[in-house]
Amino acid sequence: MTGRGQNAGNNDQLGLPGTPIRSRDGEQTHISCSPCVNVVDDDLFVREALGNLLQSMGYRVALYKSASDFLNAELPNVPTCLVLDVRMPGTSGLELQEYLNQLNVGLPVILMTAYGDIPMTVKGMKAGAIDFLSKPPRDQDLLDAVATAVRIDQGRREEAAQAAQLRKRCASLTPRERQVAALVAAGRMNKHIATELSISEVTVKMHRGNAMRKLGLKSVASLARIAHILDGQR
Repeated sequence: MTGRGQNAGNNDQLGLPGTPIRSRDGEQTHISCSPCVNVVDDDLFVREALGNLLQSMGYRVALYKSASDFLNAELPNVPTCLVLDVRMPGTSGLELQEYLNQLNVGLPVILMTAYGDIPMTVKGMKAGAIDFLSKPPRDQDLLDAVATAVRIDQGRREEAAQAAQLRKRCASLTPRERQVAALVAAGRMNKHIATELSISEVTVKMHRGNAMRKLGLKSVASLARIAHILDGQR
């Protein structure tokens, strides 16, 4: 997303905790440290009704009247999901979902429409939608779907942070430590590694121990799980 900060256009207004979301053109941001729910719907009444419901449950809420408004906004660095109307003027919800997938934006999507059919539902779910709700959705159905989507995004963020930390640790290894660790992760025994690298088995054990310490790992099984990171840095 390209950024204009946390606003979804020039007509944004800040919703305060405990107050209804009101807007001139429907684009809104409620600021907090809570997970963020982005609602994209061309229907102002539905947009604000969903925003009020989600805000009452403590979510940070951003409302957009079109796909283009959403794409021009900057997503906050918190667990986030997208509640998306399928049928809108211009770019449809399914087209926006497809575009986000092409950009590899790992944003959980909840689709909703008043005119759903089986092919449309299948297409949205195949593209990775968390749920497909009838519009207007039942309050509990929407809240359940949003809770699931937020948990998924939280998990994705935690995995990304862990992977970044592992890559940083891997970068601290010497070339030989990385080489030995990769071979250990591949299941090779110390004596075979020593032969392949033309070094002593004692030296292999030393490099292996150093690598495990730097990586913060306790077992070969843990090392094997990050083999792809080691291979990418060899």
